[in-house]
Amino acid sequence: MALSKRQVSQLQKIVEIVQAILTAEEKQGFQPSKQNTASRASVGKTSSRRSGKELAAFRKALRAERKSGVSVAEIAKRHKVSKSYIYQL
Repeated sequence: MALSKRQVSQLQKIVEIVQAILTAEEKQGFQPSKQNTASRASVGKTSSRRSGKELAAFRKALRAERKSGVSVAEIAKRHKVSKSYIYQL
């Protein structure tokens, strides 16, 4: 499969662009992320499911907090869940 002069020229431009990007990243000290799961764990957003008993206790605690006048946004921050999840429960 022979390439035309135009195709060779386009490939050379692509190679030059990639080399420029790589050298710019090296100068800035860019470090690629390892995996999505590792970055998610480092941020502290690990997901876990509650068992039936835990979920019932969580619902009971949410109701008690809401009756005492705590805002949904504050509860969501405290328990690291979304506001919509609290309304859903």
